[in-house]
Amino acid sequence: MFLNLPLSARLKRRLLRIILLIAGFVLTLLLGIYSPSAGSQSNEILWDTYGVPHIYAQDAKSLFHAFGWAQMQSHGNLILRLYGQARGRAAEYWGQDYLESDQWVQTMGIPERAGEWYKAQSPEFQTYLDAFAAGINAYAKQHRDEIDDELEIVLPIEPADLLAHLQRVVHFTFVVNPQSLSNIDEDTNPAGSNGWAIAPSHSESGNAMLLANPHLPWADLFLWYEAQLNAPGIDAYGATLVGFPVLEIAFNNNLGWTHTVNTHDGWDAYELQLAKDGYRFDGKIKAFETQNKVLKVKQADGTLREEPLIVRQSIHGPVVTQKDDKAIALRVVGLDQPGALEEWWEMARANNLTAFETALKRLQIPMFTVMYADREGHIMHFFNGQVPVRSQGDFEDWSGIIPGDQSNNLWTKNHPYEDLPRVIDPPTGWLQNANDSPWTTTFPPAIDPDNYPPYMAPRGPMNLRPQRSAKMLLEEDKLSFDELVKYKHSTRMELADRLLDDLIPAARQGSELARRAADVLQNWDRNADADSRGAVLFAFWADAMDSDNLFAKPWSEKSPLTTPDGLANPAGAVSVLEAVAAKVEATYGALDIAWGEINRLDLGDVNLPANGAEDFLGAFRALELSPTEDGHFEAVGGDSYVAVIEFSQPVKAMALTSYGNATQPHSPHRGDQLKLFAGKQLRPVWRSRSEIEAHLASRQQF
Repeated sequence: MFLNLPLSARLKRRLLRIILLIAGFVLTLLLGIYSPSAGSQSNEILWDTYGVPHIYAQDAKSLFHAFGWAQMQSHGNLILRLYGQARGRAAEYWGQDYLESDQWVQTMGIPERAGEWYKAQSPEFQTYLDAFAAGINAYAKQHRDEIDDELEIVLPIEPADLLAHLQRVVHFTFVVNPQSLSNIDEDTNPAGSNGWAIAPSHSESGNAMLLANPHLPWADLFLWYEAQLNAPGIDAYGATLVGFPVLEIAFNNNLGWTHTVNTHDGWDAYELQLAKDGYRFDGKIKAFETQNKVLKVKQADGTLREEPLIVRQSIHGPVVTQKDDKAIALRVVGLDQPGALEEWWEMARANNLTAFETALKRLQIPMFTVMYADREGHIMHFFNGQVPVRSQGDFEDWSGIIPGDQSNNLWTKNHPYEDLPRVIDPPTGWLQNANDSPWTTTFPPAIDPDNYPPYMAPRGPMNLRPQRSAKMLLEEDKLSFDELVKYKHSTRMELADRLLDDLIPAARQGSELARRAADVLQNWDRNADADSRGAVLFAFWADAMDSDNLFAKPWSEKSPLTTPDGLANPAGAVSVLEAVAAKVEATYGALDIAWGEINRLDLGDVNLPANGAEDFLGAFRALELSPTEDGHFEAVGGDSYVAVIEFSQPVKAMALTSYGNATQPHSPHRGDQLKLFAGKQLRPVWRSRSEIEAHLASRQQF
C-alpha cells in the first residue's frame, strides 16, 4: 500500500541511497561471516579441486593471515594439538599419554625460549607472525563446529606458539629427538629425502630442472601442506610442515629449492661427573642452574594432578638422564638463532642465485641440505647447517658420548657459510642427494672431503638408495621432464642387483623349496611395483639376514657406486631363504604373491595396492611399511610430497602430496591423491589464475 504513494524525485534518490547502503552493509556482514576478515576485496583464497589454497593478497600481512586461515581449514584439529604439545601443556589438556612429551618440551625450555624468540624477530616479521596467528584464531572463532571440543582449550593461539612449534619440530625432532638419546650411537632420525638439480647441459630441453622429494612419516608433525602464496614481492608455490607460517620447499618463476635431511651433527651428549650438588669441569666443581617446574596432568574425572619436574642446567645444556654419579647433558645448535622462518621467507622471495645465497648466509636454519636450480641455468648443492667448530676428532668421534669435564670439548661457535660444503654448476651437469654425505653429490666428485674438517660429515658408507639415485643420473646424457618423472617413481631394488646373482645359484643347490624360491627370484623384475612377484620373498629374506655380515665386499670410498657387493655366506643365506620361503607360502599361499597384495595404501575409505620399498632395499621410491593384524602391511611413511619443476617459460611443474592436503574429519581431500600415488603419477601444478579458475572448487574473499 505504501508503494502506491506518490514520491518526489529527491525523496526517491534518498531512499535509493539508503537501500544501497543497507544492502552494502548486509553484504559486508555476509562476507565477514564467510571469510577470514571483512577487509579489502583484493584478498582471496582460491581452493583448487585437490584442496590446495592459492592465496592472493594485497600485502604480506594479509597473506600470512590468509595462510593461517587456510591451514586451519585443512588441518585445524592437528594444528591445535601440535601447538598444545609445543607449549608443554598437552598433559594438562588431554591427559597422561602426553606427559612424556611435556617433560621433553619443558626440559628443553621450548616455551620460555619461544617467547624470547618472538621478541627477537624483526618488527616487520613480528607482524607477519601476529597475522598468521590471527588467521588461525579467526577461522576457529567462525567455525567452532569444525574443531573438536577437546582441542578448543588451546585457543587462542599466540605468535610465540608458532616459534615453539618450530623448535619442537626442527631442533627437537629433526636435529635431535628423545629416541636419539636412547640410542646415542645409532641414527634414529625418521626422516629421509631425495633431491635432484639438473643443469641445462644435462637437460633435453636446455632448461634447468629440480626434483623435490622428502620422505617423512605420514602423520603428526611430519605432514606436509601444499600451497601457493602470492602478494607483492612473492609468488611462491610449494609445501611446508603443518603449522609453519612459511613455505619450506618451494619454487617461483625464477628459482626453486628442496631440502634433504643431511648428515649433520648438531647435537652432543656430554657425560658429567657429578660431585656434591654440581659437576666437575676443568678441575673445579660447578653448580647446576636448577629450575623447579610443575606440570599438570588431566585425570579421567577432569581434575588436574601436579607432576613436579626438576630441570638442571649445566654449561653444556640441560641434564636429560642421570645414573649414580654420572649424568648426560644435551647440547643443541641453533637455540640462540631465532630467524629460521624469516630465512625461508626470504628464500621464497629471491629471484636469482645471488639473492638466494644472501638469504642462505643468514644460517638460521639449523640443518638440511639445500638443492637448488634456477631459470638462468644454475644448480647448487649446499650442505646447510649450524655446524659447531670442534676442537678435534672426526664425525664418528662426535657421534657417541663426549666427556663433559673439560672445556676443550665444549663447542661455543659455528662454522660460517664459507666453511660449509657447497658446489655450484658442476661440470657433470647434475647434483643429487638422498641423505648421503655432500662428497657424493655428483660423479666425478665435485666436493673433496679433504678440504673440510673430518667432523663435518662422514666419509661413508654411501647407502644403496643414494647409489641408485646417482646411477640413474649417470645412465642418461640428457634428461627430459617426463624421464625425470619416470625415474622419480623407480622401484628397482639396488640390494637385489647386488645379491641375487649369488643367491639364486646357491639356492638352486638346496632343497626343493629353495629351488622353487630361486625360480621365483629369477623371474622377478627386481622392482617393488604393485604387480611385482618375488619382491615379497626377497624383502622378507633381506630383512631376516644379518645386515652387518651380509656382503662379501664392503663399501669402499674408491668404488662408491658398486660396493657393497656379493654374498658373504651363500650357504647361510640359502638356509634363511628356505625358512622365509616356508613362512611366506604358509602365510600367503604362494611364494610369488604380488607386492601390492600384501602392501597397501590404506587411508580412510581408500585401500589400494602399494608400490615402493623400504630404505634398506635401495629403491628410489621410498615407502615405509607397518604390519597390520591380518598379516598385511600398510604405508605409514616414505614419499610424502613430490614436485618436479622445469624452469621453462612459463615454469612447468607437477606435484603430489601423497596422503592429500587435509586431515579434517569430513574433508574430501583426506587420501584423495593416493590413487595417483598407486598409479605412479603426479598431478599438474596450477599456478596461473586462468588455470586455477579452470579447476576451482571454492573461493573465499576477504
